[in-house]
Amino acid sequence: MFRDLGEYLDSIKARDPAPRSRWEVLLYPGIVAVGMHRLAHWLFKGELYFFARLINHIARFFTGIDIHPGAKIGRHLFIDHGFSVIGETAEIGDNVTIYQCVTLGGTNPANGVGGKRHPTIEDDAIIGSGAQILGPLTVGKRARIGANAVVTQDVQPGATMVGVRARPTLVEVEQYQEEFTPYGTPCSEVFDPATQKLEILQCEMEQLQKRIAIYAEEREKGKKKASDSKRDSA
Repeated sequence: MFRDLGEYLDSIKARDPAPRSRWEVLLYPGIVAVGMHRLAHWLFKGELYFFARLINHIARFFTGIDIHPGAKIGRHLFIDHGFSVIGETAEIGDNVTIYQCVTLGGTNPANGVGGKRHPTIEDDAIIGSGAQILGPLTVGKRARIGANAVVTQDVQPGATMVGVRARPTLVEVEQYQEEFTPYGTPCSEVFDPATQKLEILQCEMEQLQKRIAIYAEEREKGKKKASDSKRDSA
């Protein structure tokens, strides 16, 4: 057990440059919330729903993180800072990183498959601060969800999603191959796809305006030549 705990704390130190020791990591609200969730989930599977909920509410009071006792969480989940919500039928794989104010929310149960109404987050995914992932969708392995993105459809493995509604954006191969990208997206390199489309339209508009100006200039020259030739003939 202590070996597993040590590996867990080391995995968080590898993703967060702030702590100087394992003891400091133990004070993180995300660590406390995940630890209490393990107990609450064990009680939930034993159909001791009241006590599972009690542990859940105590954890939420002390950490600001609300993890439903029914949620399934893999190894080495890192919730940085807190104020996140994880719903009942959510499933989280191994080595997932979630930043502050994230919601793994549900949709109308009638729209779910077999009662599942919350997302599935696969291994090594990174979810940026303020992101909202809604419904029984799947976020693929090593996917990155940008800050404040709203995800309502499946995310392919390795994709980087940004915007509202979230859309995939291109990422350089060197960045994709990195084992961990802090906050999910490199801010200096990734742009909102909607903004990219507007910039492309703006460039096309400028090119059209230049071509129209050239045609107008050629037309004026043609008219001037025609008038000069009429004057010479007269």
